[in-house]
Amino acid sequence: MTDTTGASPLQGRTALITGSSSGIGAGVAAAFARAGAAWVIVNYPASDQAAAAEAVADEARKLGAQALAVQADVSSEAEVEQLVAKALEAAGRIDILVNNAGIGHGEAVEDLPVATWDRVIGIHLRGTFLMTHAVLPGMYANGFGRIINTASQLAYKGAPGLSAYTAAKGGIISFTRSLALEIGSRDVRVNCVAPGATRTPILDAVPADVLAAIEAGIPIGHLAVVDDIVPSYVFLASEAGRHFQGQVLSPNGGDHFL
Repeated sequence: MTDTTGASPLQGRTALITGSSSGIGAGVAAAFARAGAAWVIVNYPASDQAAAAEAVADEARKLGAQALAVQADVSSEAEVEQLVAKALEAAGRIDILVNNAGIGHGEAVEDLPVATWDRVIGIHLRGTFLMTHAVLPGMYANGFGRIINTASQLAYKGAPGLSAYTAAKGGIISFTRSLALEIGSRDVRVNCVAPGATRTPILDAVPADVLAAIEAGIPIGHLAVVDDIVPSYVFLASEAGRHFQGQVLSPNGGDHFL
């Protein structure tokens, strides 16, 4: 795939996107289908999101891709293995992995339950590791792979009340860089997208005063919408992003300069 200017930059590729029943993940699933992906695997964490995940899969099908919605908690090794197995059974290979699953929780450190800390770290950071660990052997065998990890600009600047979230996102960036150094000359790329605050369901867990402070600090004056974020994922997944390795793209409206 050498054409970086064509209308179908992901022609024939299979993509698995975790946490894609809503928000940025759902937008990425649609964008990948629109960009020519042959298969889009939509992941959702719990049965109450099954209908939403199937709607995302239906949209991908309307855009020309084959699609499958699979329930799995990415912090569970067994469920990750089942997710990857179902994706491979359906599509035969995984060319693109987007580690996007995540939750938000706002609370001061002294009030933050240990179980909540563990859950946030588990989904964001452990989930990124488990999914990457599961798909890398196939990417190495196929001689091709694109892994895109969702981080956050808050990994760099921090945010009061979001210590677990920012710690997890910082860990994801460090993990990405270390993996980039391991991959070497293989045609497997791993990079991050670190969005600024974006209007998605994850913001429902952020206290209003914290959210207002975040928005007030954005030079362009407003939060992002999903369509502002997804082009970075398409770029990194495509041949146009082939020389990016271990990098962080941050569509954040100037909230933080990386």
